[in-house]
Amino acid sequence: MTHISNQTANRYLPDYLVTPGEVLEDYLKGLGMTQAELAGRTGLAKKTINEIIKGKSPISAETALKFERALGRPAHFWNNLERGYQEEKTRLADQQRMESCLEWLDRVPVAAMARLGWIPREKDTAAQLEAVLRFFGVASPDQWRVVWQGYQAAYRQTRRFEPREESVSAWLRQGELQARQTECGPFDPKGFRNVLMEIRGLTREEPTAFVPRLKALCALAGVAVVFVPDLPKSGVSGATRWLGEKAVIQVSLRYKSNDHLWFTFFHEAGHILLHGRKDVFIEDDGCDGEKEAEANAFARDKLIPPAAYEGFVEAGVMSPAAIRHFAEKAGIAPGIVLGRLQHEKRIPWNTPMNSLKVFYRWTGTAG
Repeated sequence: MTHISNQTANRYLPDYLVTPGEVLEDYLKGLGMTQAELAGRTGLAKKTINEIIKGKSPISAETALKFERALGRPAHFWNNLERGYQEEKTRLADQQRMESCLEWLDRVPVAAMARLGWIPREKDTAAQLEAVLRFFGVASPDQWRVVWQGYQAAYRQTRRFEPREESVSAWLRQGELQARQTECGPFDPKGFRNVLMEIRGLTREEPTAFVPRLKALCALAGVAVVFVPDLPKSGVSGATRWLGEKAVIQVSLRYKSNDHLWFTFFHEAGHILLHGRKDVFIEDDGCDGEKEAEANAFARDKLIPPAAYEGFVEAGVMSPAAIRHFAEKAGIAPGIVLGRLQHEKRIPWNTPMNSLKVFYRWTGTAG
């Protein structure tokens, strides 16, 4: 779990500024000294003194030293005054700029992210914006657009609604944070193909058994596997990308059934083995494109050997007992066989045989 603290929560940040020139003007009044007299005592032009007082010119280090000699206040007093003013001026300008970006914040699924423990929930809007920017690792919403909209992503997007980029990017970011903490060996294509055969057998295990084993096997082959709950309006079931030399498979459990989970995993594995490292694949219902079709075929044939499946279909017996028997011989979960038959419209989606499937649920912060 990533917890981000708000380091400025207890700091008072005024929404107005006192310029060093105003302090200088008050100081001159207290001494009964005119701007012209100060100019004469310091050797500075009267225009320079006037511009400092009006906030048009800064107090330089050299000027601060001259003020020390003419006014009796140490140079570091004037230097600190100028430095503090510039810092607060910059902060206030940044705060005003951030306030103009709150429309973007409204599109980020803050409540869901806070509920999952990805970010703190802040009462103050500006503090919440800061927390979200820290989560994304960017300086501003403009930089978020550069980072996240700059992805060259191949989408399998749902046709029921338009995914929201802020939700998709938050889901990807959380997966990235988890993947960076995953220790992996160097990517080994042959080794990854080999562990996929063992992973097929994990489809029959409970999550408490298959999750750690799946992660460990893939890490040995240089692939980080992360499970991240989907967010509102993200519509994502899986994703594949590369972080340096590390391949990442990210799964959301969006549909919760074991046939969807395992098909998504093997689909992403297909992207890793078949396609380039520069591609990012974000998966959903509307699969299209040549690379998506290739990944689908890879997952289909790795999960269920084609020859065995053809023989099962040709036999024409698709009862629950027959599906269980075939799945046992194939070494996979029966829910995966049922899902394949439903996808090919050999069995309706709404069937009592759905009891062959296993349905998962999140039991806390995913990792």
